[in-house]
Amino acid sequence: MFDKNVYKSRREALMKSQLKGIAVFPANDEASCNYPDNTYHYRQDSNFAYFFGLDHPNLVGVIDFDKGEEVLFGEEVTIDTIIWCGPQPSLEEQAESVGVKTTKDINRFGEFVREAVEKGRTVHILPPYRGDMKICLARWFDINICDLDRFVSQALIEEVVKLREVKSDVEIAEMEIAAQTAYRMHTTAMKMCKPGVVEQEISGTIEGIAIAAGGMVSFPNIVSVNGQTLHNHGHKNILREGRMLVVDAGAETENYYASDFTRTTPVGGKFNQRQKEIYEIVLKANMEVAAKTKPGMKYMVMHTLAARTIIEGLNAVGLMKGDIDEAVVAGAHYLFMPHGLGHMLGMDVHDMEGLGEDNVGYDNAIHRSSQQGFSCLRCGKTLKPGFVVTDEPGIYFIPALIDKWKAEGKHTDFINYDAVEKYKDFGGIRIEDDLLITADGNRILGPGIPKTVKDVEDFCLGNI
Repeated sequence: MFDKNVYKSRREALMKSQLKGIAVFPANDEASCNYPDNTYHYRQDSNFAYFFGLDHPNLVGVIDFDKGEEVLFGEEVTIDTIIWCGPQPSLEEQAESVGVKTTKDINRFGEFVREAVEKGRTVHILPPYRGDMKICLARWFDINICDLDRFVSQALIEEVVKLREVKSDVEIAEMEIAAQTAYRMHTTAMKMCKPGVVEQEISGTIEGIAIAAGGMVSFPNIVSVNGQTLHNHGHKNILREGRMLVVDAGAETENYYASDFTRTTPVGGKFNQRQKEIYEIVLKANMEVAAKTKPGMKYMVMHTLAARTIIEGLNAVGLMKGDIDEAVVAGAHYLFMPHGLGHMLGMDVHDMEGLGEDNVGYDNAIHRSSQQGFSCLRCGKTLKPGFVVTDEPGIYFIPALIDKWKAEGKHTDFINYDAVEKYKDFGGIRIEDDLLITADGNRILGPGIPKTVKDVEDFCLGNI
């Protein structure tokens, strides 16, 4: 947990908005795994954690914009809790640790919020994303669960995004810690990328690194020789020569700040010529974006740059053809990169996505494109110093998508289907870094995971 003044300053910044009424920030409840007392690892709601900092369930934070007050609703420690969990801070001690002066019994929260509604006060909530919290909110408001949307506040969403999207120095320091953990995860995976190893052995080992560092993985590991499946969470394959292992993984710190990196490693540590050609195209796209990303730049422009670089490279090796600029406009690159260049990163690996992807990645100046090849971009808006975004181009050979487009005769002016047919066994390649936008450019967070062909091969062969 940060110093309490961090949380006080965040709440004070929200207080300075033009919002009226009260804002309600519920903490997440425990979530049972297979019976009530056997719960999953506890993960606090990111917005509650951002403003109130406490890592416990059964809490609700309230900000009263009209009165300039803050209240923490919770429950007092019972002897049963002490027996099972040891000494615990009182509700007042918890509140004091994050700079909140007023506490109230959470059993009175429903009465409190219903009274506010009855008096005609505006009550703001953020979109609930868990079923148990929807049930709690409906009970507190004494309404049908289907009617919760009328309290979801677009105004509060926009104010929270404004605050959370620009990372402070303490947040950047946390994300550097997460990136350092990710470095250890990825370099360990690269060392283990040898014939005969099962994907699960690698996934379990690197997840253990994240846990040992004091947090958890920031999302379920993607560790697969079938890298053409973008979110492949199956880890049963045995590594064989001639395949490549895509590892997309990151760590969370104790304060929930995330990292998210991807590396693609040839099994056995040596790229063959075909793998090297495609890898170099993806690497060039990744590095071109990193070289040109800066404040004031729309990230949609960087996505377009990555798409153009990939088309240009695929033209050079005979997998695409025709006019490069026309292919970009047509979205022909979607066959090979059916995802966006990147997304915002912070307390959530897809930062604030629970508030609505368009609310986070777009704004009044730039809207999501409907064009295939561009509509998949999670963040397209103008970058500011303090933003952290991912730079993750890729090339994938997805047999079902290739067959579909070929049967439809889609983009035949740009795609050499006869050549592409020979790559259906290839898999996929993705290279991803986390970019902190600075005053005049950007820098990659973390120590720098090997990614050039030479550095990857040298590292795997023990020469680095």
